[in-house]
Amino acid sequence: MTTCEAARAGELVTPHNVIQTPVFMPVGSQATVKTLIPDELATLGASVILSNTYHLYLRPGHELIREAGGLHVFMDWSGPILTDSGGFQVFSLSEMRRLSEEGVEFQSHLDGSRHLFTPENVVEMQEALGSDIMMALDECTPYPADFDYARHSMERTHRWASRAKSARRNDGQALFGIVQGGVYPELRRQSARTLAAMDFPGYGIGGLSVGEEKPLMYEILEHTTPLLPQNKPRYLMGVGSPDCLVEAVLRGVDMFDCVLPTRIARNGTMFSSQGRVVIRNAQYKDDMRPIDESCDCYACRHFSRAYMRHLFMAGEILGARLATIHNLRYLCTVMEALRLAIEEGRLAETAKKLLAIPN
Repeated sequence: MTTCEAARAGELVTPHNVIQTPVFMPVGSQATVKTLIPDELATLGASVILSNTYHLYLRPGHELIREAGGLHVFMDWSGPILTDSGGFQVFSLSEMRRLSEEGVEFQSHLDGSRHLFTPENVVEMQEALGSDIMMALDECTPYPADFDYARHSMERTHRWASRAKSARRNDGQALFGIVQGGVYPELRRQSARTLAAMDFPGYGIGGLSVGEEKPLMYEILEHTTPLLPQNKPRYLMGVGSPDCLVEAVLRGVDMFDCVLPTRIARNGTMFSSQGRVVIRNAQYKDDMRPIDESCDCYACRHFSRAYMRHLFMAGEILGARLATIHNLRYLCTVMEALRLAIEEGRLAETAKKLLAIPN
């Protein structure tokens, strides 16, 4: 591992290849990154993708995927896969769920049927999926939440983490615990220390980017990451805007995921080294430049902004595909630039340039 201040460049060894960190993980909740095939993901530089236990449990079912040979075979992805526990999705159901010490009972958003997630069966589901990295079931503390609620929620997450660790059967799959504690520094410090003592192979940082202001998120990271083991990966869950990636890497985070780049791509918004490009805007009607002149992705090498705008205005699905390729490649290049800067000891200069780009 190479460090530069709090930032780190490292390697995470998995059964399906080595992950170079810092890394952004494209989200393929339902065993697909929307609009893209696996070969395209590999070409644009994605080394690991994220899938979602909640969605795959409901459809097509984890047992079917086990019978298919696991998620790697089922979706034809040869690289590492991280599966989240589905906890965030379950807790976002609000009135359709009931929380207890046993776990969380919820109604399917598909057909209203009732189901129960526990720390134990969520591990079993992820073992059936065959992911390289599994996440323990946690209670995703909402924002805002008062101190007592955040404390009780955090303590439940710790008890569930212990149960999840005891339930693990496959030594080939890494199980990460998840730090909670809301926006209260003392709770975050307590959670980081408690989970570190449980000796997980890696740690998620959950319950952030859920409505709080960005400076508050950065402050919470500063209270959390120094207390997590130096030789184990730290994963900030659900964060994907370029500025947040840079700020979090500066504070010692190694792994990220978010639906943001693919979701805004389907709506016609693309990252660029000059700021976001909202391609439907009339100013791009006759613009023959690529989306980003400094980008090496397929879309930027072959097509103009005028053509991209035409695709979106005509409702052509190719527009969403090309925009998705571009946005994911852009975030991969941000991660590559940060890693190289850490290794060469010039992170401050690189981070300053990246943070100067309008978001």
